Amino acid sequence: MITGGCGFIGSHLVRLFVKKYPQYRIVNVDALTYAGNLENLKDIEDAPNYFFEKADICDLKRIAQIVRDFSIDGIIHLAAESHVDRSISDPLVFAKTNVIGTLSLLQVAKEYWSQSEEGYKGKLFYHVSTDEVYGALEMTKPKGDQFGKGPYGELFFTEQTKYSPHSPYSASKASSDHFVRAFHDTYALPVVISNCSNNYGPYQFPEKLIPLFINNIRNGKPLPVYGKGENVRDWLYVEDHVAAIDLIFHKGKVSQTYNIGGFNEWKNIDLIKVLIKTVDRFLGHPEGYSNHLITYVSDRAGHDLRYAIDATKIYKELGWSPSLQFEQGIEKTVRWYLDNQEWMDRVTSGEYEKYYSQMYSKR
Repeated sequence: MITGGCGFIGSHLVRLFVKKYPQYRIVNVDALTYAGNLENLKDIEDAPNYFFEKADICDLKRIAQIVRDFSIDGIIHLAAESHVDRSISDPLVFAKTNVIGTLSLLQVAKEYWSQSEEGYKGKLFYHVSTDEVYGALEMTKPKGDQFGKGPYGELFFTEQTKYSPHSPYSASKASSDHFVRAFHDTYALPVVISNCSNNYGPYQFPEKLIPLFINNIRNGKPLPVYGKGENVRDWLYVEDHVAAIDLIFHKGKVSQTYNIGGFNEWKNIDLIKVLIKTVDRFLGHPEGYSNHLITYVSDRAGHDLRYAIDATKIYKELGWSPSLQFEQGIEKTVRWYLDNQEWMDRVTSGEYEKYYSQMYSKR
């Protein structure tokens, strides 16, 4: 069972598992809220090993029914509210989905698996989390050895870095991580956690920076930049991320945490200039044509200066590393959004939500 399988990362993971593992029954559980879109999976919706169940992860009885009906023996949990700005305006929604939703899944998995004939043998609860739970990286080395050190002397989050969330979103994800570990320590539930850096690629909901700015450049709309654009993020191509999830699910050690990063840090303003240059080139505009669209706005509340992941552990233990250089990934990403303007227009207009809402109301 993959939760949030109609979202950005979830749809890529569902597609990978459906195609790579025909012997598995892949059950996609998604509530189809604003960021969940069945159009993301149209190419595999008729696959014989793919099943979709519209359900809210907070609905414990419904989730329990799905787990029983499909005899689920593995759960990869990606369903989450994930936009920091939305969490600032409505933190209760984030607490409900990210904390109570995760707790509901854990409770169902514990009860169903512990009562089965083989118990926890062959079972796994995989929780997908974020680097934002670690807080912000300082630019000078703090005391202690909980931070890794990069090739240029910068600090990186490791799996031993203490949690220090600064937004309602990251606080809700940190809480869900703690519940996952608690269910292992208290009930011996077989769990694994991964914390990833910022993802980018096709099918990302256009409230996120890269698809939003690609669309705005295409339409000549302003590009709002928080503060001076000095905030630094590590960017990971989504297909590299789901390849890492695949490895961890099949070969990771129970109770362990794995950090997944792109080794690919960019200041926001520098990333935006790369996007402008790339989109303008694809659209046939002269270099610098869209630079005037950059608009500086007041900084976000609780805006962490820098995130960066040390992915040494997953490289050493499982042999994973990013397959794409950022220049390759951003070219593929920009080309996809420009070639799929109909998808973008339907998502930004909300048309897809109305269509699927009507479709399921008739069932």
